[in-house]
Amino acid sequence: MKKYAFSFFLAASAFVPLTAATAQTTTPNRTQSKAETELRNFSAWVNQQVDKADASARRNWPALKSNFDRQSQRLDRATDSLSTQSKREYAQQKTRYQEWAAQQQRLEAQAAQPATEQQAQRRLLNEDVQISKARASEMVDLYSRFVDATRAQRRQWTDTEWAEASTVLSSLNARYEQVRSQIAMEDRLRIRSWQGEFRTLEKARGMKDIVTDDK
Repeated sequence: MKKYAFSFFLAASAFVPLTAATAQTTTPNRTQSKAETELRNFSAWVNQQVDKADASARRNWPALKSNFDRQSQRLDRATDSLSTQSKREYAQQKTRYQEWAAQQQRLEAQAAQPATEQQAQRRLLNEDVQISKARASEMVDLYSRFVDATRAQRRQWTDTEWAEASTVLSSLNARYEQVRSQIAMEDRLRIRSWQGEFRTLEKARGMKDIVTDDK
């Protein structure tokens, strides 16, 4: 009987430190997993912002900055839990966002010069028009003029002129949303196509600048 009791004691003694060791390794793994998940979320958020190429993003700087600060501060505190590769990815994504934000703010400042929006409208639409009062029946013509001007002028545009064009498009889009229900489906599809074309040209131009800078 004593022999069996002693054997049981040895087995129990061996189990206790194993359980403790398991608990000690589980906590760091859980912390690391959480940090990696936050990094994936942060990277996805940065990709979403950078890919927008939309003037609307520049109107939401307080919210964007708050979101960036909140996520980056959490990751800064958890850096030790990230792998070497993840640390490198985090640093790259932070830099990528900060460069994008600086560029967008610079474009916003350039586009905010006095009278530039009205001048840009005249240049892009070939007339002085109050977009906020445009009728539903006028929207197709306004978008058509805007896209035709973009196609013809874009290769000579400076950063400022791209920012101004983006602002004009945002004004058109805002009015379109107000009168959309009064526009025929066929015309709505044409307008959506033109909206997408401008953003594609804008993004392609941004990629061209990146390639040029890397040379």
